[in-house]
Amino acid sequence: MRISELAAATGVAVPTIKYYLREGLLPEGVRTAATQAEYGPRHVDRLRVIRALVAAGVSVAEIRKVVTALDAPPAGAYDLLGVAHAAVTPAAPEDADTGSAEALYERLGGRPGTCEPGLLGGLAVALATLERAGFTVPSGVMDEYIVAARRIAEAEIAGIPGDSLEDAVRYVVLGTVLTEPLLLALRRAAQQIVSSERFAGDP
Repeated sequence: MRISELAAATGVAVPTIKYYLREGLLPEGVRTAATQAEYGPRHVDRLRVIRALVAAGVSVAEIRKVVTALDAPPAGAYDLLGVAHAAVTPAAPEDADTGSAEALYERLGGRPGTCEPGLLGGLAVALATLERAGFTVPSGVMDEYIVAARRIAEAEIAGIPGDSLEDAVRYVVLGTVLTEPLLLALRRAAQQIVSSERFAGDP
């Protein structure tokens, strides 16, 4: 298909497709003339991935890392997770106090000193934000956060496809990046349900 047909098939405007091509997010088509190229199902799939990442708020630079992993995947699932985490974890200040974050990581079951710096910094920033607001997560609630996070991670890792490296890459990278909004939405929906169950009779 030509680029106009690719745009029609995906709902992505031609100028946007050309931008993705220039940025190296979308692979080049097969040249049929000096100014024309043919595109196929791979380009349709990649555009869907790119648009989903853009909608999730991932920057162009981080999207480039994700699509690079899709095209040339690291050797193992652990490294794939590193790529996925890097795409959605904001950079933390270099002077961030990570003591409390390290303790929280160990409560999740992590070994001391083994948390990826970006993830540790993300935990530290989240905890510092709570502290600045003067909000303390009740200890019982934090216990539940830890148990729930661990159970979710165990289920996700157990679901990594084992028969296809390409499927594993898509599952790990896209599943990590794109499901975070779903988790937040589910939490809020659950809060509404539980609140209505508890306080339904209140005036």
